Amino acid sequence: MVEIQDALRGKVAIRTDGRKVDELRPASITTRFTDVPEGSVLIACGNTKVMCTATFTPGVPRWRKDSGLGWVTAEYSMLPRATAQRTDRESVRGRIGGRTHEISRLIGRCLRGVVDTKALGENQIQLDCDVLQADGGTRTASITGAYVALAEALRWAERKHHIKSAKNVLKDCVSAVSVGVINGTPMLDLPYIEDSQAMTDMNVAMTGSGEFIEIQGTAEHRPFTRDELGVLLDLAEKGNRELQSIQRRALEHD
Repeated sequence: MVEIQDALRGKVAIRTDGRKVDELRPASITTRFTDVPEGSVLIACGNTKVMCTATFTPGVPRWRKDSGLGWVTAEYSMLPRATAQRTDRESVRGRIGGRTHEISRLIGRCLRGVVDTKALGENQIQLDCDVLQADGGTRTASITGAYVALAEALRWAERKHHIKSAKNVLKDCVSAVSVGVINGTPMLDLPYIEDSQAMTDMNVAMTGSGEFIEIQGTAEHRPFTRDELGVLLDLAEKGNRELQSIQRRALEHD
């Protein structure tokens, strides 16, 4: 984008992996990663790897019955050695952490934002996002991968005649990416080493039509300006467009 180039002109930034400030980490989506779920993918964004599965269940929770509407929900978790230091499983601790709850709700909101629950009928899709390896951007990778798993599950449901048309249920695609200000320079798709020192850290979920479902932005070390916000959103739009292209290729291959 010309606007991004103009805004970043004169800024020299050295990234540990040699990427340009507006460049995504190498990303890939592998469909049918496991055999049993109705939808299953492995998404890799740099060194971050997340397995996303989708389970299709006829019927809805009791509070949703007789509404004529379906339901989409999500759960997020991180394996004990997804990070450099082992962390105990939350099931062993006896409680689910606040971060896990927050990310689970985020993924569910983003996916429901592109689903026509009336076309889904009284059926439920549960998305499970399990982080196998974490190097920043686990929540954004989960959203991006979960969309493809959801699309796979809907195709399965159409073949099994649980729904009339998968295309009617999915109103649009959705992906998410992180952006941030590092040492005064806006950057796209932050690995952990950058995320941990970001002056501003932001996650942006966007639909294929260019609408935003969620923007989570926080100033860590200093407030950010309106101009910086504009550049960050432009970077996020560029990154999401590229991720959505990867989503489309994965589903076409599937």
